[in-house]
Amino acid sequence: MGNKLNKWETIYSVVKQIPEGKVATYGQIATLSGYYRQARQVGYALHVVPSDDIPWHRVINAQGKISLNLEMGGAVQRKLLESEGVVFTEAGVIPLRHYQWQPTIDPLES
Repeated sequence: MGNKLNKWETIYSVVKQIPEGKVATYGQIATLSGYYRQARQVGYALHVVPSDDIPWHRVINAQGKISLNLEMGGAVQRKLLESEGVVFTEAGVIPLRHYQWQPTIDPLES
């Protein structure tokens, strides 16, 4: 269990750096955390976020959509993103070319 907790702490530290009004994909967070091709691990970690200071709502899928269904928190996630100025298309997609976070430094170095 110790390795999983260390991995998740690394993921949380990267997610905390996503600025307000920006989003990142699960795969992007996995790669930035040093866990290339482990996007599901990001999802697992965010499913059990231990505190309110981790902006879990800023992580979406690679298609620019919220992965959670409405009953499981998708409506809350959308509301939180919209309150930060993120705009969805009529199809419920976030245009990644406009809203995707592009870190200028390695998040693990900061």
